[in-house]
Amino acid sequence: MLGAVVAVLLVLVLAALVVLIVVLRRRAPAAPAVAAPRDPFAPEDQAAGDPRALKAGDMVEYLGVRYFVRGSLRLKEGGFTWSEHLLDADTAGGGKVWLSVEEDPDLEVVWWTEHDADGLTPSERSLTVDGVEYRRDEHGTADYTTEGTTGVPARGRVEYVDYEGPGGRYLSFERYGDGSWEAGLGERVPNGSLTIYPGS
Repeated sequence: MLGAVVAVLLVLVLAALVVLIVVLRRRAPAAPAVAAPRDPFAPEDQAAGDPRALKAGDMVEYLGVRYFVRGSLRLKEGGFTWSEHLLDADTAGGGKVWLSVEEDPDLEVVWWTEHDADGLTPSERSLTVDGVEYRRDEHGTADYTTEGTTGVPARGRVEYVDYEGPGGRYLSFERYGDGSWEAGLGERVPNGSLTIYPGS
């Protein structure tokens, strides 16, 4: 008889222990999920909207001013592609404003303004413009197609020579077909300073 009582007590203690474990597990806070490692320079974190998807009809806000994308150049050299976008520039000087977007391998967005190329040619290894020295970085020829209004033929080839200066500054020369050299001064767009509003 005593053995039966001990057996019943053991069963009751085991049952109580199981119930206690179940209750405690339900009350215990779940371990926080560990976030997967991610690239701190991921393109989706750099701007409001994806600059790689820009197209005619979109609107861009930069440094408190809004611009409409009038047209785009889609360029390709070998397996490398990039885009240049003509923005409606409501500026006092009335010059053209362009935005270039490329990944090599990180996303790089550059704001370009026209520069009078009179007397400048991309024949030297370094050039000084407005007191800033630029060193030649790239030279090549790319095929392009256009969308919207760009001021160049719908398709063709462009020769380019790119110079790099200090602090994210650039000097670039482009020549479409048999035309003359056009020059532009560029500045890298700081992360988070560009907002894109997709067109309809």
